[in-house]
Amino acid sequence: MVRVFLDTHRALMANPMRLRLRSFASSASALKWEGGVSMVQGASRGIGLEFVKHLLERNEKGHVIATCRNPNGATGLLELKNQFAERLNILPLDLTVESTIEESAKSVTERYGSLNLLINASGILSIPNVLQPETTLSKLCKSSLMLAYEVNAVGPILVIKHMWPLLKAGGGFGTERDVAVVANLSARVGSIGDNRLGGWHSYRSSKAALNQLTKTISVEFARKKDPIACILLHPGTVDTDLSRPFQRNVRADKLFTKEFSVQKLLNIINNTKHQDNGKFFAWDGQEIPW
Repeated sequence: MVRVFLDTHRALMANPMRLRLRSFASSASALKWEGGVSMVQGASRGIGLEFVKHLLERNEKGHVIATCRNPNGATGLLELKNQFAERLNILPLDLTVESTIEESAKSVTERYGSLNLLINASGILSIPNVLQPETTLSKLCKSSLMLAYEVNAVGPILVIKHMWPLLKAGGGFGTERDVAVVANLSARVGSIGDNRLGGWHSYRSSKAALNQLTKTISVEFARKKDPIACILLHPGTVDTDLSRPFQRNVRADKLFTKEFSVQKLLNIINNTKHQDNGKFFAWDGQEIPW
């Protein structure tokens, strides 16, 4: 083994041009994505779509991968694709079908080879005639619990699982950060310590599960010294389809536009350091109790 290394070393030293070409080849793919590569999962509408828009507009060199269940029906994404044809890539991904997550990871690997940011933005709170936030234990049913858990907790964690090698390869390269960032959109109601009102059993417990899974992953990232910080973000109450049926009792100054919330969350993401791994932040940068 030592002899092979020495022979290779002598050959490279005898041919400096060969050495330079090898160094260039190893860094070429990284240089290609100078502005970084970001993925937004759950990007067809609402906060996810706003993240895609902000990332494209705020970083003239950055590339963005937007995923959703039905790209052909994602009119907002298709409009952005017309504006940013070279820097926006739209991929199909269904959180409830792991094979689609695997296929997305393969596509990203083949085209980019790395990721610097993963935002898991999808989530469900209510679906007409299928899922409604529970106001009492008597209205709780297994199907609601399982659906909320599958979409709000299991799906995002499987996305991290399959994008993990890409995030390790990317780290903070091409950004102003020293680490790649995984940002999972959670909610303050998922905090066990902050739960004083009760209710919304399915949604609360699914977000609490997401919080615990994210924290557990962050511990593994730290132990393996991966160049990744995994954080949770509470966007506040944002004027989207998800919150619209439940805005009646929200004060006007506490109901945020998508633009405001995403701008605040991106400020947190862009300033994330290695030591922030495993933390839970509200939109204003304040930490939330678990």
